[in-house]
Amino acid sequence: MHPRRPDGFDGLGYRGGARDEQGFGGAFPARSFSSGSDLGHWVTTPPDIPGSRNLHWGEKSPPYGVPSASTPHEGPAEEPFPGGGGAGLQAQSTEQLNRFAGFGIGLASLFTENVLAHPCIVLRRQCQVNYHARHYHLTPFTIINIMYSFNKTQGPRALWKGMGSTFIVQGVTLGAEGIISEFTPLPREISHKWNPKQIGEHLLLKSLTYMVAMPFYSASLIETVQSEIIRDNTGILECVKEGIGRVIGLGVPHSKRLLPLLSLVFPTVLHGVLHYIISSIIQKFVLLILKRKTYNDHLAESTSPVQSMLDAYFPELIANFAASLCSDVILYPLETVLHRLHIQGTRTIIDNTDLGYEVLPINTQYEGMRDCINTIKQEEGMLGFYKGFGAVIIQYTLHAAVLQITKIIYATLLQNSI
Repeated sequence: MHPRRPDGFDGLGYRGGARDEQGFGGAFPARSFSSGSDLGHWVTTPPDIPGSRNLHWGEKSPPYGVPSASTPHEGPAEEPFPGGGGAGLQAQSTEQLNRFAGFGIGLASLFTENVLAHPCIVLRRQCQVNYHARHYHLTPFTIINIMYSFNKTQGPRALWKGMGSTFIVQGVTLGAEGIISEFTPLPREISHKWNPKQIGEHLLLKSLTYMVAMPFYSASLIETVQSEIIRDNTGILECVKEGIGRVIGLGVPHSKRLLPLLSLVFPTVLHGVLHYIISSIIQKFVLLILKRKTYNDHLAESTSPVQSMLDAYFPELIANFAASLCSDVILYPLETVLHRLHIQGTRTIIDNTDLGYEVLPINTQYEGMRDCINTIKQEEGMLGFYKGFGAVIIQYTLHAAVLQITKIIYATLLQNSI
């Protein structure tokens, strides 16, 4: 279990910036501000606002109406050369376009991960928990066919069900991590000067976070795989209600095959922590390669101005894309086992992924994680762990296409503004 988007682009190697001061493992001494006069020297403006600038120690923000030190105090303002004002306006326009385009690129990536790819997540989970299925849907072609059948028989809602609950799970995960890190000494990020103890405490924080979000993840999983044919019109907060009810033992009655939450802690935490570690390592590795390539291009003076601006945003997006893809592919068998354990005994009715127009009950009787693995291996074969893998191919192909289209549009806008 994990949020769709990893916590940070640098993963285990958190890029600290201001955290490089003393107390965060950095080499710079911490500066104490004992008086109001000291604080007066630190005046900053947000760098994301066009026209703003960051002031450093010893600089003061000029009063309104008073020219700065770099502005001549006498004589009329003259342009150094004809057309200089137009060039300044063009540079300012390019800078504004650069900032707003960066926001748009990140927004497009988030939209693709959490909204546009949701039908792939629905089909992927339904195939994973369907132990009846004879068709494993290992390729994207059969997945597209099933998507068309579900949309034809149940309407578009069949492919977008449970999307609100996935956002709730992400919110609970982020909130739990922030609260636990505030009231415990467990670090939320890791500085460059890390040590094994710091990494262990950080992974412990992640483990506790996944444990808190686990019942809500179970409720969200049920919403995404439950058939739309027999589904009631539930509210967006139904996931919270069912998650709390799962913890205190109230709510919809479950069967005796329902596994207790304690037996789900180990596979849930194992999947979440491994996903976080793998994605963090892949992110760091890919980002290092891309930045080294960019640095070599700059040394060779073979980089165009447009490419330089693209390099400000796309390396981190590409690293995030590669990290999510690799971790999802590597941990797909474990995710199949995890989803089957969570869904067992919940009286969930799923769609028939072989035909596309019938429903099937979930009647598994796994005793735990080891029994689930052995049963899938014996009854469905090794490929049984990869049921619905074609949805992963569609999901990341779609994501890569959106990133490429966004990059082309951004490069065209920059080319026209330069």
